[in-house]
Amino acid sequence: MAAFSESAETLIAARALLGVAGATLMPSTLSLLRNMFQVERERTLAITVWMTGFIVGSAIGPLVGGALLEFFWWGSVFLLAVPVMVLLLLVGPWLLPEFRDEQAGRLDLTSALLCICAVLLLIFGIKDSARDGLNLLASSALLAGLLVGTLFVRRQRRLAEPMFDLALFRQPAFSVSVAAMMLCILALSGAWLLIFQYLQGALGMTPLQAGLVMLPSALLQTAASLLVPRMARWLAPRVLISGGLLVAVAGFVALLLIGRYPGPGLMVLATVLLGIGIMPMMILGTDLVIGSAPPEKTGAAAATSETATEMGMALGIAVIGSIGAAVYRYRMLELMPPGLSDHQLEVASDTVGGALGLASHLPDALAAAVMSAVQVSFTQALQTNALIGAVVMLGAAWLTGRYLAAVRPGH
Repeated sequence: MAAFSESAETLIAARALLGVAGATLMPSTLSLLRNMFQVERERTLAITVWMTGFIVGSAIGPLVGGALLEFFWWGSVFLLAVPVMVLLLLVGPWLLPEFRDEQAGRLDLTSALLCICAVLLLIFGIKDSARDGLNLLASSALLAGLLVGTLFVRRQRRLAEPMFDLALFRQPAFSVSVAAMMLCILALSGAWLLIFQYLQGALGMTPLQAGLVMLPSALLQTAASLLVPRMARWLAPRVLISGGLLVAVAGFVALLLIGRYPGPGLMVLATVLLGIGIMPMMILGTDLVIGSAPPEKTGAAAATSETATEMGMALGIAVIGSIGAAVYRYRMLELMPPGLSDHQLEVASDTVGGALGLASHLPDALAAAVMSAVQVSFTQALQTNALIGAVVMLGAAWLTGRYLAAVRPGH
């Protein structure tokens, strides 16, 4: 459905269905790992292998997707998942064990609707206010989102079997890990949103070339993930996690220098530092989340962790991404050459893709001036997002260093 969509509405609907399917992945697989591996060291190693699967996928995805985009239409990238899903449907029933909570409550559709409405209203309000300023529509959406979110939390506290088990947050290791992972993904997603656009829009790379630039980060992330269990035997989680997050802060600092040096070398360094620095948080944080919950509540704990990371990604794109988009828009309006119509100015300042499309239909001198404005404007947008990401990541490093002190090496 996504591959052959002919409108934005159809594509959004298909992506929503994919989101519903994808939301089952992490809670289910983590719940299986928690029950299959009872020894802590074995569980940490299993989670490491599990996380490495995501990293290898992130390495293969841009490369294969970039190659497909070189020769086929944009929808071909969605077809990559079809054989994988068919394989899972065929072998999953025979290979995957079954664990269930016999005391699990009924599905709470009311709570689910309240949660979804709160998130959508808040994100819409943030995005709309970033694009058009704080207007009546955006303010109403934000207030409505906060109200619905408050109703959701109050409902969870009243229910005997809540959809979102707030009692899990009484465990410091659980609550700190969930909060830190949300902050890390929030910081990363705001910058990561612009990195591929920068490589292809500002530097003029093809999708395949942009995927090759990101390959060193994915390879070194894989190597770093395999070292985390060994290092966790000797270093306390707070030292390993907060130290890794400081390495990620250095990656954001490298992004701040983008534009001063030509070529993609600094981008490679920045993404490598970001990738390596985040791995202890994602592996040990996930281990702490599911390890601190009772076995029958592992699915709920994993779902809470997944919700936090998805929320961090959504807010990172909505908040930090919108700030970067605003910086790009304002700088483009300042730097655009004279001789363009109001419509052309609006198109070029809205997105990089719009600016590239406009430049392809302009005379050479005017097109060169537009592309120069794109490079300066988008570089400053990326630097702005990197600065915000560095501050957020530094806060996550302080949070884990301060409140995970009770967790010892190997536990």
